[in-house]
Amino acid sequence: MMEPLDHFQAAAMAPSHHPTEDLLLAYAAGGLDEAMSLVVATHLALCPHCRAEVTRLEAVGGALIDDLAPAALGAGTLDAVLARLDEPNIDPIPLPVARRRPAGPAPVLPEPLRSYIGGDIDRIGWSRTIPGLEEADIICGDRRRSRVRMMRIRGGMGMPRHTHHGNELTLVLAGGFADETGHFLRGDLAVTDPSIDHRPVADDDGDCICLAVTDAPLRLTGRFLRLLNPFLRL
Repeated sequence: MMEPLDHFQAAAMAPSHHPTEDLLLAYAAGGLDEAMSLVVATHLALCPHCRAEVTRLEAVGGALIDDLAPAALGAGTLDAVLARLDEPNIDPIPLPVARRRPAGPAPVLPEPLRSYIGGDIDRIGWSRTIPGLEEADIICGDRRRSRVRMMRIRGGMGMPRHTHHGNELTLVLAGGFADETGHFLRGDLAVTDPSIDHRPVADDDGDCICLAVTDAPLRLTGRFLRLLNPFLRL
C-alpha cells in the first residue's frame, strides 16, 4: 500500500469532497492498485479528516488481526476484519494531532505525487489535447488497467459533456471546477462512474490543475462529439 509521504501538508481550507468509505477502507487495507492509491494518498496529504480516518482504520484493522487465532488467518481474513470495523465493542482510537507546517510557501504538488513528477508543477511537460485543455501522462501502475494524468483546464473553459465506461477519480490541486455534482476546490476529490453524465467547467479566476485516474475510456455524450467515441483511449 502506498503511504502519503507528507502527512501534515494541508490546504488553508479543508476539502469538502472526499473518497467514499469503500475507497478509504480499501486504501487502509492495501486493496487498491498503485494508480488509485496514488490519488487517494495525494488527497490524504491535503485532508486532515481523511488522514485521521485512515489512521483509525489501519489501527483498528491491525488490532483485530492481532486478536485472530493464527489458524484463522487465510483468504477470508480481510473480509472478516472489514466486516467487524463498525462493531460497537471496538474502543475508539485517538486521532493524531497535526504538527506545525514548516514556514515558507507550500508546493502546489504534495507528496507522494511530487515524487512521481520529479518535482513541483514547473516540472510537468504539458501537451495540448483540445482547446483549453492540456494533459501530461504519469507512469504509474499497469497502463492496461488504468491511466494516470495531470490535467490543466484554462479558467472559464468547459470540458465536453461525457460519462464514463468505468471509474474516474479527479483530485483538484489548484483552482477549481464545477459540474452537475458540485463545486470542487484544492484537495477535493470527485468520484465518478457510469451513472454520472457531466460537463466540468473550470472556475473563472485561474487555471484548474487536477490529477485524474481512469480505469476505462470516457464516453462523450454531446450531440456531435459522441462520433469521436471510437477514437478515445484509456
